[in-house]
Amino acid sequence: MLSYQHGYHAGGPADLHKHVALAGLLALLTRKARPLTYMESHAGRGLYDLAGAQAAKTGEWRAGIGRAARREGPFWQALDAVRAAHGETAYPGSPALARALLRPTDRMILMELHPAEHGALVEALGGPGVDIHRRDGREGLLALSPPKPRRGLALIDPSYERKEEYDETATFALALARKWPEAAIMVWYPLLPAARHVGMVKRLRDAAPATLIGETSFPAHGGRKGGMTGSGLALLNPPHGGREILGDYRLNENTE
Repeated sequence: MLSYQHGYHAGGPADLHKHVALAGLLALLTRKARPLTYMESHAGRGLYDLAGAQAAKTGEWRAGIGRAARREGPFWQALDAVRAAHGETAYPGSPALARALLRPTDRMILMELHPAEHGALVEALGGPGVDIHRRDGREGLLALSPPKPRRGLALIDPSYERKEEYDETATFALALARKWPEAAIMVWYPLLPAARHVGMVKRLRDAAPATLIGETSFPAHGGRKGGMTGSGLALLNPPHGGREILGDYRLNENTE
């Protein structure tokens, strides 16, 4: 949706859940020398400022990265690298996170339809090895698959502002898995009281039984009725070690 801007939610609990898993998968896949392609359907602007107006308006980051207990691992290594380059209030979206962890031999293909977000993405991450497209993410990823290198990882994380997006996302993820079987495909989804994700997850598991699911719950921001109460990840065609990555998540080790 062209109305959606992720800056209001950057660094929140759902972002942290998704990004810790993404960083773990990228670290796992880059252990092998063979190059890979990372593709993303809804890239956003790539880099966020937690001191900026959008993040300040919601304050969601305070319940996410603002309270997270630091642990060793690729997410924290990437966050350190991004903040060393852009300042202590910088927070990497998934494209910047991927760029910090990928190698010069790897390739990134990013989709973002929103004109302002696309422009910011080009400014933040444009350069060799990064192909940035202003086009619909579903259409773009299917059109460019399978990419070269064929080994890879795709992230699908739409806004789910329309209830139809759950079914559309399942259809898209399964089509992408058929067209690009060498890739692991990670689908992010919100946990809401309406539980619209349940049908999507069932479709994915019925069609691709090896799909792994990782979910975490957290209080709705500001106690909003009907707000997000958790975050979910579905991993199609998981690599060896993927189960541990999806299950190895704690927001705050000091919280009972």
